Amino acid sequence: MSEHDFEAIRGLPGELPANEKVIWQGAPDAWALAVSAFHIRPVAAYFAAMLTLRLVTSVSGGQALGSALLQVLSVLPVALAALAMLGGLAWLYARTTVYTITSKRVVVRFGVALPKAINIPFTQIEGASVKRLPDGRGDVALRLLAPNKIAFLQLWPHARPWSFSSPEPTLRALKDVEPAAASLVAAMREVAAIDVAPTRAATARTAGATSVRPEAAAA
Repeated sequence: MSEHDFEAIRGLPGELPANEKVIWQGAPDAWALAVSAFHIRPVAAYFAAMLTLRLVTSVSGGQALGSALLQVLSVLPVALAALAMLGGLAWLYARTTVYTITSKRVVVRFGVALPKAINIPFTQIEGASVKRLPDGRGDVALRLLAPNKIAFLQLWPHARPWSFSSPEPTLRALKDVEPAAASLVAAMREVAAIDVAPTRAATARTAGATSVRPEAAAA
């Protein structure tokens, strides 16, 4: 039994009103989250470079190749442990996160030690940008209408990278981003007219980014 076994509806803090329904639900992909949020590839490359440099330095300094390899292998468990920790954290975050798009809001339920849920009504969303990767993975980042703001550290890792001054809640590391983006567009069309078009800011930061922008505030 876990703390989420008491949820009336998976991923939601309570029962939905009669006039609201779930449109889409999903969760981060553990490996995609390890790559994008925990930067496991650069960390692995760093350890590989450091171990290679240590081996080359030892051999060039006159140490026997076998002895130098043994020294490098003695450090290898530390590198593997660090990578395993990053992968384990990504798996835990992915396992305990549920993204939900209803007919009126976006809900992000997350938290490994202290579970919490953030409700974001469509009326508080100014727009959204969709980052698509060639393999179909991607993120959906939500821009909030001022003065609405959620602290970056409170959202992480479910926040758009580097958006510290204006944090953007993000459905992150989705294995297939298209259904989530399409569901958000369809649901928001019931609240306000929206336009889907490339934006300079999104395109400049990430390839294949698209903006989902309400043209008028919802009542």
